[in-house]
Amino acid sequence: MTLQVGKVISTPRIIPRPEHPISRSAINNSALKVLYRLKDGGYQAYLVGGCVRDLLLGREPKDFDVATDAHPEEVLALFRNCRLVGRRFRLAHVRFGREIIEVATFRAQHTGDAEGGELEGGRIIRDNVFGTIEDDALRRDFSINALYYDIRDFSIIDYADGLPDLEAGTLRLIGDPASRYREDPVRMLRAVRFAVKLGFRIDAASEQPLGLSATLLADIAPARLYDEMLKLFLAGYALSTFEALRHYGLFAHLFPETERHLGHDRDGFPLMLLSQALANTDQRVAEGKPVMPGFLCAALLWEPLQNRYQRLEASGKARGLMAMQLAADEVFKAQCQHVAIPRRVSLQSREIWSLQLRLLRTRGKRPLSLLENQRFRAGYDFLLLRAAAGEPELQALCDWWTQIQTASDEERQQMIQGDAPAGSTAVPAVRSRRPRRRRRSGKRPSTENRSDT
Repeated sequence: MTLQVGKVISTPRIIPRPEHPISRSAINNSALKVLYRLKDGGYQAYLVGGCVRDLLLGREPKDFDVATDAHPEEVLALFRNCRLVGRRFRLAHVRFGREIIEVATFRAQHTGDAEGGELEGGRIIRDNVFGTIEDDALRRDFSINALYYDIRDFSIIDYADGLPDLEAGTLRLIGDPASRYREDPVRMLRAVRFAVKLGFRIDAASEQPLGLSATLLADIAPARLYDEMLKLFLAGYALSTFEALRHYGLFAHLFPETERHLGHDRDGFPLMLLSQALANTDQRVAEGKPVMPGFLCAALLWEPLQNRYQRLEASGKARGLMAMQLAADEVFKAQCQHVAIPRRVSLQSREIWSLQLRLLRTRGKRPLSLLENQRFRAGYDFLLLRAAAGEPELQALCDWWTQIQTASDEERQQMIQGDAPAGSTAVPAVRSRRPRRRRRSGKRPSTENRSDT
């Protein structure tokens, strides 16, 4: 009789090569080199996780991960092109040019007092307790990720009934869901991401604790949550993922200020802007075009930015670009307590936001110099996004900037000398400075010639 412990089968189901569709021709050559080197070195070596799952579904895997009974130092000794990484999870990275094959030693269950393991409040903070392939299967998060491809005979080994779940389109956690989420709260985000990406249904027992456990995300390092955010929103399923995250109450713990504003939308705005931004991101991914994380963050944080900007202007503490800069400082300071957005990305967002003010100026020489700005296109696209989302009185401004990009030099001169199109009521136009008079040498400037605007 087959014994099941924590939904992992101690006597696994083995699917021989003729009975499954995975061919070595579909496996990355670098991954095959790693598998064969480990096997020839006397170690067990398996493809595991998402790559096996995707190959069985007829998808092209993004990464190929290897599991082995060799310890990290033993892997290091086998490969000159290898380095060990990680403290929480000790891993070996075998590099082939720009490509990296990740090699993980089989991990075992632990209670925190075993050497190499550490628990805190039920959450794993260090996990280097090594074990057998059976132990490793028990530690996997979802049944469909606990499938192993054995390089020795090219069979598939299923310890967790992952194949039936794969066929049924079901995403099921291995073990007690509440405990597994507590061990690593990021699993909640992974559950949503996999369900949306694969079009799977989350098993009822795995789904039930999602909303109740959402507060556990506060225990995760903001930098790690930024990495997860990129996986959630830059994989081509951003809009569906966003809707699922809100459904389970998870989005509010990633972007709390944004969630508060989404609950008070005006005629579908700002929800329409964010939804449109995510849909555009999905389209760019589908077309193989690059996606700028700063543009995504600019959309995610636009309403909190607007709110702070308008309060600063109303109070008279700052105006125009200065108010925008101060508002951006406050927004990112608050946001980085939850999801730590790197400075290089926040700078992209800041430039896009400041361009929303600068694009209001359509007369004089400034519009022509703005066309040469490296972030012009991103700022212009964001302006189009705001208009498409229903923000009032922006369409004429969008049309003007669309026209000037293809206009002749003569037409451009006529445009920048003509009447400006309607501006935005959401972001007031910045008052122009009066030209300063040139100082005369040896004389102090008169205060009456200064502009305080």
